[in-house]
Amino acid sequence: REAVHSGHGSGIVPSSFRIMRQLLTRIEDENTGELKVPELYRELKPSELQQAKDVADVLGKELVEEFPWVEGAGPVSSDLTQCLLNRSLRPTLMVTGAGGFNPLATAGNIVRPSTALKLSIRLPPGVDPKVAFDAVKKVVEKDPPYGASVTFTPAHSGPGWAAPEHHPWLASSCAEASKTFFGKEVRYIGEGGSIPFMGLLGRKFPTAQFVVTGVLGPQSNAHGPNEFLHIDFAKRVTCCVAQILAHHHGHA
Repeated sequence: REAVHSGHGSGIVPSSFRIMRQLLTRIEDENTGELKVPELYRELKPSELQQAKDVADVLGKELVEEFPWVEGAGPVSSDLTQCLLNRSLRPTLMVTGAGGFNPLATAGNIVRPSTALKLSIRLPPGVDPKVAFDAVKKVVEKDPPYGASVTFTPAHSGPGWAAPEHHPWLASSCAEASKTFFGKEVRYIGEGGSIPFMGLLGRKFPTAQFVVTGVLGPQSNAHGPNEFLHIDFAKRVTCCVAQILAHHHGHA
């Protein structure tokens, strides 16, 4: 219920941080990053696996080298296809905040009474966030170590989204636009960022076709302090979208 001197309590009173480590291990394999709760997954389609491989073949090491690694550090896998699948179609866990800790400058020799973490769990498209939350809550709160008081409290949640398969005319139009303005085959990639209104549009217009793209080109560093627009890339993407819209008009 309250902090006690570590010289008096350690070895008898378990560290709340160690308890938290055990709880996190119930959710995630700390060696691989793979999540252990089955309700967080869904079966991947063969087309999704092929798309990830195609993109990995094109991007190569650029996929991982774009990140600001410290010297000697690297990605969770050397298999670039698996990295892409991890980022967009598999669940992942990030600890985004912590409470119950004293600042380093003033931390003393105590057994702290509590540890709190804020978790962000990315869900693949097609996984129900309520089902996922209930499953994680059950795993975390069941049989707490040392009889500790453990609470898993919900915050914001939302479902992932994936665009429906393209109709033949749209697939052909995207392929032609990519060839015309970039000189390369069209490729499709998943992204882990949250764009909630895409899911809203998908539910509002269930039979609609979607082309979701953007003008942030190489090294644009979206949302970063030095975010910028790659002019040549933006022009080419704009031309692609214009041509696809023209094809849509002709198709309609």
